[in-house]
Amino acid sequence: MNKAELIERLAKHTGLNPKDSRTAVDALFDTEGETGLIAAELATGGKVTISGFGTFECRARKPRQGRNPRTGEMIAIPASRAPVFKPGKPLKDRLKNP
Repeated sequence: MNKAELIERLAKHTGLNPKDSRTAVDALFDTEGETGLIAAELATGGKVTISGFGTFECRARKPRQGRNPRTGEMIAIPASRAPVFKPGKPLKDRLKNP
């Protein structure tokens, strides 16, 4: 399912019109500017927990050594932050037993 399909399904499921559904999806998931609530919270170092669904958080990765697969040369990979999603138990259970 892509974003357009999610918006369409949300509109059908909730009875919202497609414009309001797009606004709701953008308010949660947009990564540009301050409109996306999840991305904005992760950017500040916080985490978003949706009970029964899962937790979005940002984890720090330490700098490390890597290898260029083409040349075999060792390269330094700098420290970074990466978004992580940890599914909640109800979501895991639903996926185990469809």
